[in-house]
Amino acid sequence: MASVTDADSTGLREAFERKLLDARESVEDAENTALAAGSVGLLALLGTFVGFLVMSPLTVVALAAFLATVAYGWLRHQAVTAHALALVMTVSTLLILGLITVFIFLEAWPAFEYASAELYGIEIPGLRLFTETLWDPVTEERFSLVPMIHGTVVVTVIATLVAGPLGVAAALFISEVAPPTVRELVKPAIEILAGIPSIVYGFIGFTILSPWASDQFALTGQGTYLFVGIVVGLMSLPTVVSVAEDALNSVPESMKSGSLALGTTDWQTMSAITLPAAFSGVSAAVLLGVGRAIGETMAATVMLRNSPALPEPIYNVFYGYETLTSLIAARYGSSHGLQFNALFAAGVVLFVTVLFLSVGSQLIEKRMQRKLGGDE
Repeated sequence: MASVTDADSTGLREAFERKLLDARESVEDAENTALAAGSVGLLALLGTFVGFLVMSPLTVVALAAFLATVAYGWLRHQAVTAHALALVMTVSTLLILGLITVFIFLEAWPAFEYASAELYGIEIPGLRLFTETLWDPVTEERFSLVPMIHGTVVVTVIATLVAGPLGVAAALFISEVAPPTVRELVKPAIEILAGIPSIVYGFIGFTILSPWASDQFALTGQGTYLFVGIVVGLMSLPTVVSVAEDALNSVPESMKSGSLALGTTDWQTMSAITLPAAFSGVSAAVLLGVGRAIGETMAATVMLRNSPALPEPIYNVFYGYETLTSLIAARYGSSHGLQFNALFAAGVVLFVTVLFLSVGSQLIEKRMQRKLGGDE
């Protein structure tokens, strides 16, 4: 593991040094007018950013100067301008992401500070958010995230149990079994599911699944973690299928042909060769699907009761109260004070969780590429 980490860091350092060398050579080869236009454009862009932060009325002037510089550069020095714009957009994306992260944590800090508690004599910010079970912003000002974390975990587990097997099976069918004509029809149809708004899924669940569940299981009211998890799992299917199919297609054809040449059946080849070889990529696909399930908002908000409570017993999936995302969506407009900050604390929990899942899926995918010889 240490050698892999060292190799990755060495590769990143070498790539960074190559980029710096390319940038230095580009600057040395550029004309003076192109460098002057780039300097003016950079200053105008910085002025636009600062003006936006301080809400200055001169922001539009700086933005107009930047656009005019870009237009001049595109007409006179198109290649250099294209490279500069690509760099600016990349840096801007990273900067915006960093500012969003800082903003979320700053807004959440008052809630973490208010919910501090001692553990073994050490003051830990936000500890009571994860040790109490009461959410009462009015009388006692208690903001426990435990009920919502429980709801999020339950919905995510159910969604994973739905999207994981179905997604991997569909990816296997598309990649290994389906004839080309069927593949061309099935794959776009599955990807179309990703374009359906989540509110539509939630509305279907609210108007069809929830009343049916209430009648069949004699429930009081509507909203169950079980059917919310099923709906969110179906929403996660396109992500799992797409990424898993790419992983399966990356398995060298020689491995499959060699297995078939030894007399194995197609199913034996898929189960003994293709799936194990692409296991890292398939795992990454499921992790990305889990990230979609954790971050889902509207379907959970529409279908659940939006009441911050724990079910009794705690493993009861036939009642559904609230998740972290539905908490934010349902209360953000009317919240203020510490409750407002507590909603940002819920956002921090979601942000960190999805970040770890995304990074984990990327590491698993790199491991698969290295295993199959695609990233030496």
